[in-house]
Amino acid sequence: MAGGSAIRGSRVGAGPMGEAERGEAAPRVWVSYWCSAGHQTRPSFSEEPGMVVPETWDCPRCGLPAGQDKDNPPSPPKNEPYKTHLAYVKERRSDEDGAALLDEALAALRARRGG
Repeated sequence: MAGGSAIRGSRVGAGPMGEAERGEAAPRVWVSYWCSAGHQTRPSFSEEPGMVVPETWDCPRCGLPAGQDKDNPPSPPKNEPYKTHLAYVKERRSDEDGAALLDEALAALRARRGG
């Protein structure tokens, strides 16, 4: 068994790099967002020319959309129930269209079978 450090590649005095080695941090802008549950979140954005701050932000506590206006937060999205493939088809086609397509498919099948 080799002796030495429990963590390979480390040495005494090694630590995280400081500001001097990384350079200066970019100036930041903190923006407050509120969701309809009353939670506040303050993400920071890098301040740069032409910066566009998003109008909405997802609340990290409840997942609801949050806006910058504390008194009028965005409303929660409406959850639509799960729809089957047949439900989507019925939205696009009427019963008459379905009957016509079925007759056409049956006629093609009978023609292939020779009947």
